[in-house]
Order: sequence, then structure tokens, then C-alpha cells
Amino acid sequence: MMQNKILFHQSLVSLEIEGLPDLSNNENKDQISIISQWKLTIIDKPLIEGKVEHLGLIMDAFYIYSNLLINNENPLYESKLIDIKADNLNLHNIVLKSSKPDVKPLILKIGNPLLSDIINCFDQLNESSKVRLKKSFVFNNFPKKVKFGLDSKFKFLNFFLPPLMSIFCLILFSSAFIYFYDPVDDKEKNELINTK
Repeated sequence: MMQNKILFHQSLVSLEIEGLPDLSNNENKDQISIISQWKLTIIDKPLIEGKVEHLGLIMDAFYIYSNLLINNENPLYESKLIDIKADNLNLHNIVLKSSKPDVKPLILKIGNPLLSDIINCFDQLNESSKVRLKKSFVFNNFPKKVKFGLDSKFKFLNFFLPPLMSIFCLILFSSAFIYFYDPVDDKEKNELINTK
């Protein structure tokens, strides 16, 4: 049986997935459920490819790293397969380590546009109806702090910010009235009214 190839493309990056449908589940012959090979091509960079389990780990690494970057935390991801670390705000160092003992690691430097294109290709793969990924395939070791950190900050602010703003406004307006209020003027007005 011929293997299917599906290409996900974004600007300077393309992700090619090759594999077979799972005919035991009556899947369409154009679908891929059994991934046999994948290739990540970045213009002017060496080709990145590996085993099926490597794809999930690399996707995890990029998603976790990009979330750390967005959350203004120290963007650093390290594992047995891949290390990603920020050189500065616009440049990221990627070290891909081979599972073979005598192969040197592949070192890449990419900017924000390439990082965004890679994430976009992974998003296209996740959203594709033609490729069925196992549910445990991605985000299997996504830290809870990264998943829920930003959300909990917003919940905290949404709970405490309105009452604090109300108290601040009351103090501001009441101090303005105290500043402009002159009790001598009131006394003179009362004397005028009483003399009539």
C-alpha cells in the first residue's frame, strides 16, 4: 500500500507527515493514523527528521518554550532530545540531540518569525482532520504552572481589581469635595437666609 504524504506549510517552514490510514477503524484511505516518518524543513537550515515519538517530544518542547516566552518567564526548555533557550528577545538557540551515540547535536539559531512559523505548522498538524494524532501524543509533560499560570493571574486580578478601583475613586472624589468645600461660605448663606 502506498504511504500518504501531507504537507503543512507556513512561510519559511514546512512540516511533512508520511504514514498510513488505520484500515481496521474504517478510516479514509487519504488519512494518516500511523505515522511512519516526519520532516521539518526550515529555509537555510538543515533538515530535521526523526522517529515518530520524537515528533511528539519536539512539539511539546516548542509549545512549552513558546508559552514560557509569552508568560515573561525565563524561557528555557531542556530534555534528553531537545534544548531551547533564548539568546535575547529576538533570537533562540535550539540544540537537537541525536539518540544515536556517535552523532553530534544539531545546533540552530532562529528568530521570532521562524519560531512562529514552526508553531504554526504544529498547530496545523494538530487541527488537521487528515492526520489523527494519539491524544497522549502532545502535551504529555506540559507543566501545570505554564498551563494555568496566566489564567490564575487574570482570575485574581478580575476578583480584586473592581473593588480596589471603587475604593480609590471614592477617596479621590471625597478628597476633591473636601478641598473645594468652604464652611465659611455656608455660614454666610445661612445668615442671609435667616435675615429674610
